[in-house]
Amino acid sequence: MGCGIAQLAATSEFPTILFDINKKIVEKAKTTIDTSLQSLVERSKISLDQKEQISQRILFTYDINECIADLIIEAIVENAEAKIDLFSKLASINNEQTIFATNTSSLSVTTIASKILQPGRFLGMHFFNPAPAMKLVEVINTEYTSKETTKGVIDVAQQMGKVPVVCKDSPGFIVNRIARPFYIESLRLVEETQISLETIDTLLEATGFKLGPFKLMDLIGNDINYSVSCSVYEQLNKPERLRPSPIQKEKVEKGELGKKSGKGYYTYN
Repeated sequence: MGCGIAQLAATSEFPTILFDINKKIVEKAKTTIDTSLQSLVERSKISLDQKEQISQRILFTYDINECIADLIIEAIVENAEAKIDLFSKLASINNEQTIFATNTSSLSVTTIASKILQPGRFLGMHFFNPAPAMKLVEVINTEYTSKETTKGVIDVAQQMGKVPVVCKDSPGFIVNRIARPFYIESLRLVEETQISLETIDTLLEATGFKLGPFKLMDLIGNDINYSVSCSVYEQLNKPERLRPSPIQKEKVEKGELGKKSGKGYYTYN
């Protein structure tokens, strides 16, 4: 997701910094973005010159001291303490006007905000995968978020060609709250009947969905999807209808995370 957001920002003509503490991940991100841009060139979506211009707008770094910006979007592991620690470090090297946004898909934005300096400049900015292509961005306000912060993020999202939708912090926000039954009921059908996951995907795609639930979970990442399901389930006091599936839990435990690992519900080359 971080690669996609960085590519999107640079394509939208924003000077962009992509940071990770792991040098290998930074190098992998550089390769991923270059491959993605080259694919756009080959499909005549952008020119070779445009590719070079976009690439030149991105600074790849594993030095946090280079992370000085007007807007910082975090897209690290879904762990509140890790996010709080990162935002605290970033706040110490940026000025008071810097806006901080988390791309979390399931954690409480309010809880994170309450632990960082000047929570009025903090909110959720939730992109969807793949970030360069998906139009929607959820802008999640907390009780602390200032109107100026919200407006600033809406303006940036619109400059990126996105459709920002403002919502209050709540379990799953809008899309992930609505989407839980789509995934969980599909998994439950496989658990309780002899219907195959391939059949479910085929039927739902035939009704107009671009991807069936199992293909979509593989694209998102089964670890991320399962984490969101668990988070929403816990935050809503464990309603039976949203109980996470043992099938997906097993996939995560086996490391079968989907496209990014080469195997999930389907196998990828």
